[in-house]
Amino acid sequence: MYIARRQLLSGALLSSVACSRAASQGKLGIPGPYRGRVVAVEHPGSVINRKYQRDAIRAMLGKGMMELTGAPSPVEAWRVFIEPGDVVGIKLNPVGQPYLISAPEVVQSIVECLEQVGVKRNQIVAYDRYYDQFLGAGFDTWLPAGVRWTYATKKVNLLQLDMEGYDADQYMEMALVLPQADPSNHHHRRSYVAKFVSKDINKLINLGVMKHHQSAGVTVALKNLSHGLVNNVSRSHISSSNNACGAFIPTVVDIPIIRQKTVLNIIDGVMGAYHGGPGSKVGRYLWEHKTMYFATDPVAVDRVAWTVLDNKREQSGMRPIALAYADNDSTFVRMQPEFIEIAGALGLGESNEDKIDLRRVKLA
Repeated sequence: MYIARRQLLSGALLSSVACSRAASQGKLGIPGPYRGRVVAVEHPGSVINRKYQRDAIRAMLGKGMMELTGAPSPVEAWRVFIEPGDVVGIKLNPVGQPYLISAPEVVQSIVECLEQVGVKRNQIVAYDRYYDQFLGAGFDTWLPAGVRWTYATKKVNLLQLDMEGYDADQYMEMALVLPQADPSNHHHRRSYVAKFVSKDINKLINLGVMKHHQSAGVTVALKNLSHGLVNNVSRSHISSSNNACGAFIPTVVDIPIIRQKTVLNIIDGVMGAYHGGPGSKVGRYLWEHKTMYFATDPVAVDRVAWTVLDNKREQSGMRPIALAYADNDSTFVRMQPEFIEIAGALGLGESNEDKIDLRRVKLA
């Protein structure tokens, strides 16, 4: 259930989901106007010796956006989602530093595209949740001049309940707390949305990476939102055996304001990591996937990514994510990629692989 002080939402979960699905069908937001559609653009020259090639990235962005929307040009494709007066947030991903994070060539090319449809640089806001991780990834050093950047908190502590960067009116509540928390305190049962989403922007581009995660199994589109846009996320993966990512991730993404403002998912799969995620252990499992993915539907793109990661794991002699055992680089007893299917059941997108319209394009 989602609660805001200015709203009283009541009724059964299915009733809430039905209303949310009806409101978003055919409109911008999640799952957006292209529910179930995923465009995969491969370019063999997109990365050479693990160095991104800017011209190839630009070509992939243009082709991916045109194929997703059916527009006759990249500019017209971007206009499906973005207008000159918009304040556009870009959710970056710094967690796999120094090996697998949002790449300068991708972010800078997206900024160029936004400028081409009339968005000024001071109307573009790059974001990740933690100040230290944002700076540690070096994002501030290569963002184009004039592009703003922000974060939700400088504080990193076990309970993660500081509210300075979060909106007290926008949150989700579920019966899940850390052992150190007070279960009778409603504040400890809530995850609040970052003010970046509720106050700073009106549209969000979710820029994910192609990566394994030891508790969720997959961290591509949905988890980039769920664990980057709210606080009190440690309760979702407390220990190697106390793991609730399967339920936590879709519950967060189903918060209405997150659904409404997330208009586009671009997944940087030029480099990928099929094990060892989310942190620096991915360095042992990197591969040049040379593919970017485009979708308004985060569930469908996560379902596709799950298969991509499993295929790579099979090639490397590893068990699939849903059946894998814990090891030194992935310590959770069992990963929970079922969050993708639960998200589908909540109306966040298409989780049935047989119903996904996967469009593959290979550029020279």
